[in-house]
Amino acid sequence: MDPAVWIVLLVVVLLVIVLLAKTVLVVPQATSAVIERLGRFRTVAHPGLNMLFPFLDRVRAKIDLREQVVSFPPQSVITQDNLTVSIDTVVYFQVTESRSAVYEISNYIEGVEQLTTTTLRNVVGGMSLEETLTSRDQINSQLRGVLDSETSRWGIRVARVELKAIDPPPSIQDSMEKQMRADREKRAMILNAEGERESAIKTAEGQKQSQILAAEGSKQAAILNAEGERQSNILRSQGERASKYLTAQGEAKAIEKTFAAVKRAKPTPEMLAYQYLQTLPEMAQGDANKVWVVPSEFSKSLEGFARMLGSPDEEGVFRYEPPEQEVPSEPPEQDDPSVSSWFDMASNPEVAEAVRAAEAVARKEVPTDLSSTPRASGSADQQALGGAGNSQQRADG
Repeated sequence: MDPAVWIVLLVVVLLVIVLLAKTVLVVPQATSAVIERLGRFRTVAHPGLNMLFPFLDRVRAKIDLREQVVSFPPQSVITQDNLTVSIDTVVYFQVTESRSAVYEISNYIEGVEQLTTTTLRNVVGGMSLEETLTSRDQINSQLRGVLDSETSRWGIRVARVELKAIDPPPSIQDSMEKQMRADREKRAMILNAEGERESAIKTAEGQKQSQILAAEGSKQAAILNAEGERQSNILRSQGERASKYLTAQGEAKAIEKTFAAVKRAKPTPEMLAYQYLQTLPEMAQGDANKVWVVPSEFSKSLEGFARMLGSPDEEGVFRYEPPEQEVPSEPPEQDDPSVSSWFDMASNPEVAEAVRAAEAVARKEVPTDLSSTPRASGSADQQALGGAGNSQQRADG
């Protein structure tokens, strides 16, 4: 084939390829293209396959419809108290109308940056440094409101504005650090003082409760000791009374038995004289007896004593005839019914109950809160011990 024909075919193929490239436009997802025809806006190409008129239509700009994040360099802003701070901002925005973003402003990113800077200076200029450092949310809200309203005609929606950093001057930072350090030291001193005060209060409360408990214990011990002494004295007195009574009864019975034995023996004057002579040495053994005189007429006195007590028998000797003695059928402690209770060895139920009440009061646990209970517990103890004393008085009566 003629080479000229190949050249013509090659040119035709190239023209077809160029026409197809100029006619077919593929727009990616989340992207739009502004189409112009002969330098005038024609339409906005949406994502997908779009057809263009070759050599008349052209793509003016492709716009990213996703939300964009733009971090602007730090800006120097003067606060209300004439302090310069450096503020770094981040703006989140999204293009909603591609035509407005292309034809309403030459560079919408630069426009957002400059608008953010001027708005930030207006907002921060009406605040002090302390308010600026503590009012980030308020500044963000004001910036977003102003930017969203101003950029809406550009086809841009401002989602949010954030302040990344607020850097005061180095001298102010040094002063703030010193102030914070002083505040921390002040709070530490206050906390230490509060701790010492609480410790002193707790120590005083502990000493107070300890003294109150010691006083309560001493009081209970004194009450129990007094009650024990009282019971001991009462029982000792009762024992001594019963002992004396039994001793007296024993002596009486011994004398009675002695005389009864003497009467049953029917002593003669000679026997009495012999017994009298035996007792004389014992009578003379006293330390105070220096001189002892033996009576010469003692036999006559014994004879008179025998005549008075006895009667003459067949031999003419006076002998004593004792009467018949009745053996007592009851023990000596039952002679008098009024003293029979002296020898009762069983414990008094009322006394035992009083002792148990006193021990219960002594073992009762003292409550922790002593501000309101000591008087009540003291009165209850006194009532219990008073009841025990009354029971003992009734038992003694």
